[in-house]
This record gives sequence, C-alpha cells and structure tokens, in this order.
Amino acid sequence: MNNGHAGHRFAAPLISMLFAAAIAAGSCAGCIAHGADDAVSGNLPLKHIEDVPLPGRASRFDYESYDPGRHLLFIAHLGDSEVVVFDTLASRVVARIPGISAVHGVLAVPELSRVFASATGTNEIVAIDERTLKITARAPGGVYPDGMAYAPDTRRLFVSDETGETETVIDVPGNRRIATIPLDGEVGNSQYDPVSRHIFVNVQTRRQLVEIDPASNTVVARIELPGAKGNHGLLLIPESRLALIACEDNDRLLVLDMRKMKVVEAYDVGGDPDVLAFDPVLRVAYVAGEAGIVSMFSVGATRVTRIGDGRVGPNAHVVTVDAQTHRSWYPLKDVDGHPVLRIMAPR
Repeated sequence: MNNGHAGHRFAAPLISMLFAAAIAAGSCAGCIAHGADDAVSGNLPLKHIEDVPLPGRASRFDYESYDPGRHLLFIAHLGDSEVVVFDTLASRVVARIPGISAVHGVLAVPELSRVFASATGTNEIVAIDERTLKITARAPGGVYPDGMAYAPDTRRLFVSDETGETETVIDVPGNRRIATIPLDGEVGNSQYDPVSRHIFVNVQTRRQLVEIDPASNTVVARIELPGAKGNHGLLLIPESRLALIACEDNDRLLVLDMRKMKVVEAYDVGGDPDVLAFDPVLRVAYVAGEAGIVSMFSVGATRVTRIGDGRVGPNAHVVTVDAQTHRSWYPLKDVDGHPVLRIMAPR
C-alpha cells in the first residue's frame, strides 16, 4: 500500500494544466472574486471564488446533492432541520424546505424529479418534488437514517441506518418501506454501482464493505478492509472499478480495487474525513474532513495519486463538485458567526 506520492508522477502536473485550461475556457466566467486566496492553505490547486451567505443559524450542515440539469444544489442544514436550495447559475438561495427534523442525508434523483432527505429526528425519509420544492411524502427510515443510494433498475432507495445497524429499503413509486437488511454493525455511507447494479455499504464497526443485490434485498458479499477504522465515507468510480473509502477514526483513505475486491492503496488525509466527491471530466476526487482539510487525488485507470492537501474552511466536511464548471461547494456552518457556502474553482 502507498502512503505518499509514488506512481503516476506526471498526474498532478497534468491535472494542474487541465485546471488552467478550464479557467481559460471560461468555466469561472461571472465569478465574484473575494480578494486573495486567504481561504485556502496548503498546496491545493484551488482558488476561492465566493462566499455566499446561507440562511438560518450558524449550525451544522451535513450532506448535499447536485442536480446539474436544473443547476440546483440541495444542502442539508441539520442544525435548522431544513433543506436549503441553491441555484448555482444565479449563485443565490432560491428556497428553504423546512420540517425535516435533524436532516442528515440528501439525494437528488434527477430522472425522477425528486429529492430524498433523511430526517434523523423523526426517523423518516422525506420525498421532495424538484419542480415545486415541496414535500410530497414521508416513509419510515429506520432508527438513525443517514446516507442514501438509489438503484434505478428496481426503483428502490437504500438508506444507511447508522445506529440501527441495518439498511432500510424504500419502494420509491409507493413511498413505503419494503425491507430491512441486517448488517450487524454501525452503518456508514451507501452508494450504487452502475456496473454491477449493486449497492455497496460501509459497515464501519466491522471494517467491511458490504455488497447488496437490490433485486433480492440480500447481502451477497462482505469485503474485509485491512487498515480501516471507522470506514464511513464512500465514493465509487465505476469506470476505474475503484472504491474510495474514508476512515474517520484513523484519518485514512483506502483505495479498493473492485475487480479483485482488495485494498490496494492507503493514504493519510485530514482529520475526520467524511464526504467524497468526483469530477469525472478532470478525473479528480475530493476528500473533505471535519478538521477543514480537503485532499485531492488524480484518479487513473487502476490507481490514484495525491494532488495536494489544504485547509478550505472550518468544518469543511462536505463537498460537491460540478463536472461542467469544475467548481466545488462547501457549506460552512460558521464563518465570522454566519453560515456560508464557500465556492472554490481550479487555479
């Protein structure tokens, strides 16, 4: 396994050149610059574009999800029990959807014109219509619903029940719970793999990645993760057959080869890594952590290479990236006493 910069030694310079090309092509046209890059430290090839004020109190944010067709970013404001809707073209908040108690997860499913949010305060999954931005349905979500993944073939939503140690399965057309899958450990993030058409779930207290067949709602494999401790965050990169696994208890990123189902690399990252994001055009993965440190990696055909690490902002543990503009978004709960959405772009 690899702790440093070995392999693909030309990858980081290539990514920097691609970033520069993106900027030159106008991917940041109309941006409002905020002085020098004082928001970034370290060696990240990012620059600070804008801090957009977010509504509500200076309280915790959790997951966010992007619909690129509508240019809408859905942000879970956990501390205010609402989903904030941000228009990325207009660079402003266009709606607040209240009544989602202690909202943790949020997942936009553009083909359904629907957004799902996990209301941990009431143990529900809340369905939101993207056209009206109104709540349309609620379904039981387990004991502590958190991250979610959608399996399009079966039209089922898979919900990580973190402390309930299960995966809750929601029939989306009927807005009802149809199965509860025991996972025998505290559950981290869930992701859908379009190659195998299976769901993959972190079981962090067992140091495993569990594979579920959504057609039968059964566990078909348990993959051991040597070196994992608190494997919570998960990102699948289907075209490379890689899974990136963020371990919050030992500040590590594991790289799993999904062809062999074995961990092939491991990297140190910033404190308490949480959410991961991927730019499929530049082939860059982002790892955001509670300590405010973001790590960036170039993703090759079979391996990854570290690009850089740096501080982006206080508690910058959530990240989403737009493949068209290459901007990345970080909801921060407290910047000078106020919540903001920090927007970054390639240098």
